[in-house]
Amino acid sequence: MKRTLLVGITCLLASAMIASAAEGVIAEAMKTYHKGETAPCKAVAAGTASPKDLADILKAYQDMSAAKPAKGTTASWKQKCDALIVAVKEIQAKNPKGTGDYKKAVNCKACHDVHKAPKA
Repeated sequence: MKRTLLVGITCLLASAMIASAAEGVIAEAMKTYHKGETAPCKAVAAGTASPKDLADILKAYQDMSAAKPAKGTTASWKQKCDALIVAVKEIQAKNPKGTGDYKKAVNCKACHDVHKAPKA
């Protein structure tokens, strides 16, 4: 009985830690790359981001894609993150369609409505 209880508690704690880590990855990416008037995502959308900024934001989107969203389906989350990833790669490859694809993919409201947990 004690062993079963201990295993159950351990599983709950591990799940909470994994969820917290995923939320941390997403929150950190949003704070670093999407918040404020000088956010790097604005430079990406304007076509003025440096190669380093593009590499950094691409890595953040890849990390986000691997994380579990606070709500909504994993399939929807992955689709939205993958659209950002593909668009940044297009921009890196100097594909003229990349900026337009990025502007379409970086729609905050479309993602937040489906995947952001309500504030407590």
